[in-house]
Amino acid sequence: MRAAKAKYWCSELQVRVADRCLQLHGGYGYMREYAVCRGFADARIQTIYGGTTEIMKEIIGRDLGL
Repeated sequence: MRAAKAKYWCSELQVRVADRCLQLHGGYGYMREYAVCRGFADARIQTIYGGTTEIMKEIIGRDLGL
């Protein structure tokens, strides 16, 4: 349960931070030679592999009795 909560929170936070960095860098954020582009791609995939965030929500919801 704690691992599901941690994975959900950390992966969503990573996506939000990467998205803001991408916005800050503007067009350069979409060029692959810049670290911000690679960081955004890596952050986005975190929500998918190792259990999607939707699955993490299901696990957390079951523990809460929802």
